[in-house]
Amino acid sequence: MKIAISSSGQDIKGNVAEVFGRCAYFILAEIENKKIKATEAIENKDKDGMGGVGVLTAKLMAEKDVEAVITGNVGPRALDVLKQFKIESYSGQGAIEDAIQDFIAGKLNRINE
Repeated sequence: MKIAISSSGQDIKGNVAEVFGRCAYFILAEIENKKIKATEAIENKDKDGMGGVGVLTAKLMAEKDVEAVITGNVGPRALDVLKQFKIESYSGQGAIEDAIQDFIAGKLNRINE
């Protein structure tokens, strides 16, 4: 399973960014057998757009075959697009590594609205 975590930096040691569409980076994490198999940082090139950045970012998640997103907040339009692509959204904060472990353990709350 591949998940994406909004981040202000390129390191898994960083913190979960409060915003989805305008975060600087995403940490992509491949989860296998309840363990982090691999990670990769990708730049969010749409973050500085004039409008609709959440929707564009949601489409990027679909292009990267992401199945779940962990972030501080997702706007309603971006959330709708994520749902269209069957990508689940979860509320996370603090250290990215901890958020991933909480996701694996089923401790994160799903973002529905």
